[in-house]
Amino acid sequence: MVSPIIFAAMNRKNFLASLPVLAAAPASIGLNNTTVSRKEKPVLTLAHITDVHIRSGDNAPQRFKDCLDKIKKLKVDFFLNTGDSIHDASYNNVKRESVTEQWQIWDDCLQRIKGYDIYSCIGNHDSWWAAPDKKDAMYGKDYVVKRLNIPHRYYSFTRGGWHFIVLDGNNTHDISLDEEQFQWLAADLEQTPANTPTLILSHFPTFGATPILVGGNHTDHKKLKDLFYKHKDKVRASLSGHNHLYDKTFYNGVWYCCNGAMSGFWWGKGDKDSAGSGYYFETPPGFAILKLYKEGGFESEYYPHGL
Repeated sequence: MVSPIIFAAMNRKNFLASLPVLAAAPASIGLNNTTVSRKEKPVLTLAHITDVHIRSGDNAPQRFKDCLDKIKKLKVDFFLNTGDSIHDASYNNVKRESVTEQWQIWDDCLQRIKGYDIYSCIGNHDSWWAAPDKKDAMYGKDYVVKRLNIPHRYYSFTRGGWHFIVLDGNNTHDISLDEEQFQWLAADLEQTPANTPTLILSHFPTFGATPILVGGNHTDHKKLKDLFYKHKDKVRASLSGHNHLYDKTFYNGVWYCCNGAMSGFWWGKGDKDSAGSGYYFETPPGFAILKLYKEGGFESEYYPHGL
């Protein structure tokens, strides 16, 4: 039995009135800043996984497969994956054989959810920069795009009346969108019909509380904030990983959700700062389940997997 840690999304008035029961009952935010009726059925139920960091050690493949089996029992429609799918390809000493093995393990694990769609971001540890030549087929982001089976390093799609925008914050100089990508994002939001509930995904937090503790946020967060505010009738939430910490920050009508890490402390037991076995600081390893509603209502629950 999976025990969720439930984090609520709610409007300001209801938030102030319900502080004592925050951990007990999720709520949601709609386009008109009203709480969604609990009798209303979501149009989509999604699994958000992030920072799987799959590798052969610590029995990580079997533990990840067991997590996927748990998620399937929660009757999700599809998966969102915000990157660092493999343990690491980004350091200078990583060899081709290691990168190949990690992606093979990833492919093998995903057989557990064969038949489900999975939409992924590129994480900072997914790309192999130590290839002997930039023309090498495994070099950089293009290879990751191929291995994750995504159309481009950034892209968008629409399902269940919701619009989804997947970003690539892996800029050469810092964590941000390159200008070409930002212009594409602005155009995508502009072209999205008014009042279409929209969910943004990036490996890195675009805003939130965890960057105060460990950094890792988009350096262009003010620019993104301004763009999201311009389209406040559309943008409902922004999902991320990277920091291996859970937090939910509500600002200007947008929920910014950094949803922990499937691997927790990189599948290890932790260190002196870990609040429990496998924790990164106070966040246990886990995944999130999202419920999206017709008029833009949004719910999120974080599930520590305990594996």
